[in-house]
Amino acid sequence: MQYSSGMVGLRERKKQRTRRALIEAALRSFDEKGFEATTLAEIAAAADISTRTFFSYFASKEDIVFHDAEERHEMAVAILADRQPDDTVTGMLLRVIDAGLRWATSEERGTVEDARLRLRLVMTEPALQARALRMLLGNQLRLARALHEAFPERVTPIEAAAACGAIIGAIQLAVVAGAEEDRSLEAIYHTGLHAAEVVVAGLRALDEAESAAGSALG
Repeated sequence: MQYSSGMVGLRERKKQRTRRALIEAALRSFDEKGFEATTLAEIAAAADISTRTFFSYFASKEDIVFHDAEERHEMAVAILADRQPDDTVTGMLLRVIDAGLRWATSEERGTVEDARLRLRLVMTEPALQARALRMLLGNQLRLARALHEAFPERVTPIEAAAACGAIIGAIQLAVVAGAEEDRSLEAIYHTGLHAAEVVVAGLRALDEAESAAGSALG
């Protein structure tokens, strides 16, 4: 059966609306009833789909809480893969962080209340804490590999891992520490970016080493 581009576009928009409805329904129920007490059937019913159809969008309740993690990571890797000859290590790291924070704190991704709720869930639910730790370690390693591949002659795998661990850890801790004071998505963005800039100030040694190596070769 042939489908026009308009029909495909309509179907995709409908899928995106249903996915968004599932996320909103789940977060609302997690807030009102608690994560453990909320069932998949309740989330599906609130989005006007069957429980069976739910699994076409998410594999579990945990997946809803971390619904944007993989997409955000893929964006970061793509930015590193597109580095230019005059890019510096710290410049690229700040570009990745800035893009990721802007994406994560855009109004399309939810409200500041959603962000706080997800943070509170991850901080209090053991299953989500374990999932977050696994994802954190895995994504840091993947990002470190991408950074090393972007600058193979400038950054060793160990330096890449240390840089990514430092900057991501600083951002997450700063956002958690500022959760009560940051009253808007923009405030969360600036908190994360400031933390990144603090770490990058210390990582500039990587750029200086790169510059010194270039001078020696010249």
